[in-house]
Amino acid sequence: MYSAFFNIAKYIFALRFFYIQNLMTTTLHIKNMVCSRCIRVVREELTSLGLNVQNVTLGEVVVDGDHLDRTILKERLHANGFELLETDAAKLVEIIKTLIIDLVQSEDLSEMHENLSDIIAKRVGRDVGRDYATLSHLFSSVEAVTIERYFILQKIERAKELLTYGERTASEISYSLGYSSPAHLSRQFKQETGFTPSEFKRSRAYQHRIPLEEIGVRNSFGNISKQATETQAE
Repeated sequence: MYSAFFNIAKYIFALRFFYIQNLMTTTLHIKNMVCSRCIRVVREELTSLGLNVQNVTLGEVVVDGDHLDRTILKERLHANGFELLETDAAKLVEIIKTLIIDLVQSEDLSEMHENLSDIIAKRVGRDVGRDYATLSHLFSSVEAVTIERYFILQKIERAKELLTYGERTASEISYSLGYSSPAHLSRQFKQETGFTPSEFKRSRAYQHRIPLEEIGVRNSFGNISKQATETQAE
């Protein structure tokens, strides 16, 4: 009788534990997720590890449970070019970077009626209780580049991509990326790449595009020079 009662109690405990485990979730912050393909790859990798993935967005994954083998998880992510973020500072910086990438890739900058600092303060700072000045200092200390410069580098890389497609004029591209005029885009583009947009289209410079996850990390070292590209073309 006692044995049967003990088995029933053990079963109930196990059932409750299983239920509680499924109610618990863990949010993972992952670096270098910059596109829809990244979302698919991360979901597939975590699922292959036996994790029940609830949701995947750029830079963030929610999985069931809280008992994760983080060593194996880090190894699997690293093998695919991603990185598991564990410090609060790194997580916050990645949130800001993801927001900027989303803004640039959406090409809604022509309709952006707020300063970038105001957008970040509202969408990020308000949730974490920090003002823009604090977020800006944190970003610069981690990335060795300012938020404003990171924004410019992302816009230039998007302009390179659109120029490579050849489907839009420089004027249309400058408008979609929030520049005041094609001349403004041309000046900033040449300052960062050594080419005007038209020179970029005529050259083989598109072969030197920078992956989005490396923008800011490579900074000026990732920029190509006109002289170097012309040398390769000869």
